[in-house]
Amino acid sequence: MAICKCTGEQVESPQDVQLMELLEHYREYDGALIPVLQGAQDIYGYLPGEVLETISKELKIPFSEVFGVVTFYSQFHLKPRGRNIIRVCLGTACHVRGGSKIFEGLKEILGVDNGGTTEDLRFTLESVACIGACGLAPVIMINDDTHGRLTNDGLDKILEQYE
Repeated sequence: MAICKCTGEQVESPQDVQLMELLEHYREYDGALIPVLQGAQDIYGYLPGEVLETISKELKIPFSEVFGVVTFYSQFHLKPRGRNIIRVCLGTACHVRGGSKIFEGLKEILGVDNGGTTEDLRFTLESVACIGACGLAPVIMINDDTHGRLTNDGLDKILEQYE
């Protein structure tokens, strides 16, 4: 629920309407919690606390259980994420070929640490154990795009491609 700045009344946002439709679809299913959480995250981009409370209430599942599932699985996020997710490979091949320097370079350019999101919500930076593109080391993925054989000199140009 959002609060109207004009009247101070609570109003339903389009996202809230979508969430209620999602909950209505899964209300009678056993084991609905994870699909509902995935759907809610698709709707909001992350899982705000009030959304978790609504899911708990509507599915009649204790909030502690909902929160426990969200914090157990790495696919769920409690903070807003960037429009573009940058995954920097720090696996063995990338490590040997300078993956950590690429990671440090991106941290400096973006001004965020591992798992951080830029203030404009343009990028989220994450390190991963292996992307599976060892022949391109050092490698990063931005959303579904793979960029390999990187040097810190080319990072700015790569980032410019993403709004």
